[in-house]
Amino acid sequence: MASQLDTFRELFITGLVNAHAVEKQALAIMTPQVSRIEHYPEVADRLRLHIKETNAQIARLDEILAGFDTSSSTIKDIGLSMSGGAAAIAHSVAGDEILKNSFANYAFEHFEIAAYKSLLVLAEDGRFVTATPLLMQSLSEEQSMAQWIDETLPIVTRRYATLYAENGSPEAKV
Repeated sequence: MASQLDTFRELFITGLVNAHAVEKQALAIMTPQVSRIEHYPEVADRLRLHIKETNAQIARLDEILAGFDTSSSTIKDIGLSMSGGAAAIAHSVAGDEILKNSFANYAFEHFEIAAYKSLLVLAEDGRFVTATPLLMQSLSEEQSMAQWIDETLPIVTRRYATLYAENGSPEAKV
């Protein structure tokens, strides 16, 4: 029978592998968004910054996983990256792409926040203290991005409405 610490270790590693795949999915969602944004430079700039943060988060997860003599799951990484790419494509055909992307990004950031909070509980209970500062840094970045989206959504929505009115069509420029 597995000890409680063995159980925490197993759950923690699974959570890390899943978080790694989710961060890969985030890249697959954000990267195409940046290339399509025309009238929202502050959104493009913030997404570029968060892409850099996300790459750093992946590196931190790799570092923690290496400490357990394991690594991420290529299958999970590819699978979630593909689903992220599909979501980005689905939004690109919508006339209100910028709004749909904003809603999805806001929800996704909160999903990541919840994942990091859960990992922190497992790290504490499993006594994986070296992982805590790395996970806290990633959590802080996700919270910052979610807050930025929250604060910026009214601006994006108003700009979209203005462009919609000027263009007279649902194809208001992204």
